[in-house]
Amino acid sequence: MFTDSHCHLYHEYYEDLDFIIKESISNKVNRFINDGCDRESNEEVLKLVNIYDNMYGTLGIHPENVEDYKDEDLKFIEDNLNNPKIVAIGEIGLDYHYGKENKDDQIKLLELQLKMAEKHNMPVVIHSREATLDTLNTLKKYKVKGVIHSFSGSIETAREYLKLGYLLGVNGVITFKNANIKEVIKEIPLESLILETDSPYLTPEPFRGHQNNPSHIIDIAKFVANLKDVSLEELSNITNKNLENMFKRIK
Repeated sequence: MFTDSHCHLYHEYYEDLDFIIKESISNKVNRFINDGCDRESNEEVLKLVNIYDNMYGTLGIHPENVEDYKDEDLKFIEDNLNNPKIVAIGEIGLDYHYGKENKDDQIKLLELQLKMAEKHNMPVVIHSREATLDTLNTLKKYKVKGVIHSFSGSIETAREYLKLGYLLGVNGVITFKNANIKEVIKEIPLESLILETDSPYLTPEPFRGHQNNPSHIIDIAKFVANLKDVSLEELSNITNKNLENMFKRIK
């Protein structure tokens, strides 16, 4: 059985979460980490992890929401970190894809959440898009570990993250025809990888163009197992162990 280590299972995207979860379990995906990204989704994550035994959550403010968050939204995250189903602070990070005009504000928001993670000894889930150098320089300031979600960088960047104690999240992008990440993941030990869908985004081949959901972890797993020349069972055992070592509250 596999774990979807990063998804966004909100009612905004899925009309019937019960069906999605049952379908995923039938496809050998039996645990889910549901990632928040703003006040509204953080509140929904908290509700859903209390409904589904096999769902865990993360709470955070995504860099795309840097213009909209309030100090009370950060306090809300901190006030709920003692929930045993909340395993990390995330999805947080830096995103310069649409421009760098607010990069200082993004870095400030990331640092506020990294300080919180350091204070409470919580792992983090990091989003970094076209912001590698600033992400690395910021992470180096804090004694925090976690996951680099949807990693798509070079082997040199991967090694920098691994040195800091981070795992790399591998999702459907690796199945895309022209994705360079295949060659990087070949060089990374399995002990540094976990699997994710980023549902409802980044649907793997051959289902690209359709909405993603956690059941597609099995398609990503088959691709990675073939790439790394290991069995699905070995891949499941190692990636689940990696996840449990990083997110101590997962059972």
